[in-house]
Amino acid sequence: MYLTVQAVVLRVTDYNDRDALLTVLTRNHGKLTLKARGLRHKNSPLIAPCQLLAYGEFTLFEYKGMYTINEGHSLELFRNLRQDLTKLSLGTYFAQVAEVISQEDIPNPDLLALLLNCLYGLSALDLPEAKVKSVFEMRTACLAGYTPDISGCHICGNQQPQWFDLSAGQLECGSCSRGEGGIRLPVTPGLLESMRYLCTCEPKKLFQFSLGEENMEKLSALSEAYLATQLERGFSTLDFYKSLLI
Repeated sequence: MYLTVQAVVLRVTDYNDRDALLTVLTRNHGKLTLKARGLRHKNSPLIAPCQLLAYGEFTLFEYKGMYTINEGHSLELFRNLRQDLTKLSLGTYFAQVAEVISQEDIPNPDLLALLLNCLYGLSALDLPEAKVKSVFEMRTACLAGYTPDISGCHICGNQQPQWFDLSAGQLECGSCSRGEGGIRLPVTPGLLESMRYLCTCEPKKLFQFSLGEENMEKLSALSEAYLATQLERGFSTLDFYKSLLI
């Protein structure tokens, strides 16, 4: 029995001298592990659709409990992204995050759409990296079940609080914050408005917000810290990306 899926390649791992294993994210089947026979041969017809971050359509068959690629072709290769090392490394970070929060055989179409939109934003739209990174991290936190409570100070309800608690995912105003426990980052009205927008807007409008360059960098740092705090882990791909910015 054959299965046809559209998927983004999240990771490629050597299996033996001839073959490789792909970790992919699909729309209807969540995360899957696929065997790509002969992929390590330089003339393999699967090289293009099976490269990291490629979006392709694959026809699979199941053999000995593993899906094997029968044929595949590329739908989008994000070529401009591949010509820029910093953008490519940022996209690889997105892929590692997606692999961590997705699950085998559990559909996650919203995560796939977010990943594709962010890769497209980096590649075709040439959006600022800090903006795309902020969108991906904050929205991914929401999709993973960590939507922050940013309606107002969680103690008094003040609509313009000054602090964001990374661990609790809550806001505090200057009067209520005692600085006890947790890690707090300062938030300006502009940052807070952008956070609220990213958590609630329609998916197709995720990039339709504006911030100055300095505040965009602050939003990127905040969204990065929040996602890492909630997932309780770091990412080697993020470390590499940040090393390129030094």
